[in-house]
Amino acid sequence: MQIKFTKSTEKELVNLDKNVSHRIFEKALQLKDNPYGLGSQKLEGGQGYRIRIGDYRVVYTIDKVSKTVIITKVGHRKEVYR
Repeated sequence: MQIKFTKSTEKELVNLDKNVSHRIFEKALQLKDNPYGLGSQKLEGGQGYRIRIGDYRVVYTIDKVSKTVIITKVGHRKEVYR
């Protein structure tokens, strides 16, 4: 599978602390091998999945046709679902 970040997600990563963004990026790359692993949970309402990285969340969708994981949102757990 391929990994793609939306433009807004790229901006969110740049604005985070360097250590946090590095951890998030490394974990997101692991989704390439198994997008349903890493403790991922399906979001209510069928709008993708999420993984936890400490107090931060990565929200993503899976395009099965193009075999792509699209990272749609990255942020602190208090703000990411808004």
